[in-house]
This record gives sequence, C-alpha cells and structure tokens, in this order.
Amino acid sequence: MSTIDAPLIGVLALQGDVREHLAALTEAGAQACTVRRPSELTQVDGIVIPGGESTTMSKLLGVLDLFDPLRERLAAGLPAYGSCAGMIMLASTILDTRPDARHLDALDITVRRNAFGRQVESFETDLEFAGITDRSGATPMRAVFIRAPWVESIAPEVEVLARVPDGPAQGRIVAVRQGSVLATSFHPEVTGDRRVHGYFVDMVRTRR
Repeated sequence: MSTIDAPLIGVLALQGDVREHLAALTEAGAQACTVRRPSELTQVDGIVIPGGESTTMSKLLGVLDLFDPLRERLAAGLPAYGSCAGMIMLASTILDTRPDARHLDALDITVRRNAFGRQVESFETDLEFAGITDRSGATPMRAVFIRAPWVESIAPEVEVLARVPDGPAQGRIVAVRQGSVLATSFHPEVTGDRRVHGYFVDMVRTRR
C-alpha cells in the first residue's frame, strides 16, 4: 500500500532500463513496481516511461490494452516521468517518426526523434538542471544521451529545466516539465545520480 512518504510509482515494463528505474525510484524513497496490465496501472500514484524504441512501445501498449487506459490516466493528472523514448511517447508532436506511431499527448512539446543519434551521436555531458543543480552546494548533473531526442519547441505552459551547455547541440532543450509531467532526453537511471528520480518522487508526493 502506498503512503504519502512512499508513493507507489510504476515503471512501464515494455522496453528499456526497467530494473534501473525501479532501483532508482526505491533509492529515492518511493515504492516501485512494474506495470504491464491495466489493473496494475490503476494502483499506481505515478508512472515512469523508460527508454526504448518509441514506435515499438506504442504498438506494445496497444497489444497489452494499455494505450487508452494510460492516456486517460495521464489526462486525468497522473504524474509521469519519461526518459529518452519516454519523452517521445509523452509528447504532443513528434518529428522524424513513422506515420503509424501513436503518442500520449501529455506534454505540449515538439520533439525530434533520434536527434542526437543522427546528428551528434551518443555522448555524455555535465549540465545544469533547474530545481536540482541550482540548490545550495549542488553539483552539475552528468547526463548520458543514447540516440536521444531533443525538444524543438514548447508551449508557454512548459518549463525548460535543462539545455545542452556546449558542443554541436549547444542550447538544445533536454529536460522539461508541464504540471505533473516530467521528461528528459537523457538516462539518469544509468549514472547512479538519483536526483532526477528524487525530483519526480517529490512531484508525486505533492500531487497526492
């Protein structure tokens, strides 16, 4: 049973770093579980959508009868965090994707799929993250980008949390928040830095 201090957060277990996200959420103070069925989705206080291949993920959501229930819960205010392909799935507009790909319309942003993979390859960098690294004594965040998207444009309601600081992709938006929905282009679950997951767990606590 979830509590205010330890909300139950599900990780969509279709592709990607499911175990890593489960571990990161647990270390950040949440209870964590996998979600593959509509009945499991109804129990959670928040949801994480990991990386993977976004068009395949959208198909699997349909096969498992999860697409519409997830979209409905997001529209009703379920807190969500998407990393890499998860950002793509949460977006309202996707560039460079297949015509049959579906998305969840939880973030009013336009993302370019595989932007880093095609243009500057996978890479790592240190970046500043609003609400995390701007706290007293905080250090920059190490971000790992693997064939990642970036955000081309945002609606006025969307807050930019992080941009690439330098290099060929300097200034590109790589972390955003809109209400109870958070997304990053990069993979914080693989670095051992739990601050993004802690930020999301706090979002879920506040929402509850």
